[in-house]
Amino acid sequence: QVQLVESGGGLVQAGGSLRLSCAASGRTFSRVAMGWFRQAPGKGREFVAAISDSGLGTYYADSVKGRFIISRDNAKNTVFLQMNRLKPEDTAVYYCAAGNTIAPMTSVNAWGQGTQVTVSS
Repeated sequence: QVQLVESGGGLVQAGGSLRLSCAASGRTFSRVAMGWFRQAPGKGREFVAAISDSGLGTYYADSVKGRFIISRDNAKNTVFLQMNRLKPEDTAVYYCAAGNTIAPMTSVNAWGQGTQVTVSS
């Protein structure tokens, strides 16, 4: 079972950028799809982006397409979420996830603890 730890969240002004990282333990990282989800206050957890085990396939929610980029470094057991042109509505706790599918990720086997992203207007 892979274990996930996110980092990189914080407070940023609208239009700014943040890069989230998710470090994974375990020897199976390069064989699992990885994704990012988010949960805003008072709302359910929603899919943001996912990447295939090889890194060749990616998929994004419409709300972040063209602004966010997901990537991974299998040699370092890490997945990233580069978030550009941030909007106040991107404010949420962001969760890293390991799963089986990417378009979108509907089956999750492991979750990180979450990292807060706050975008001020």
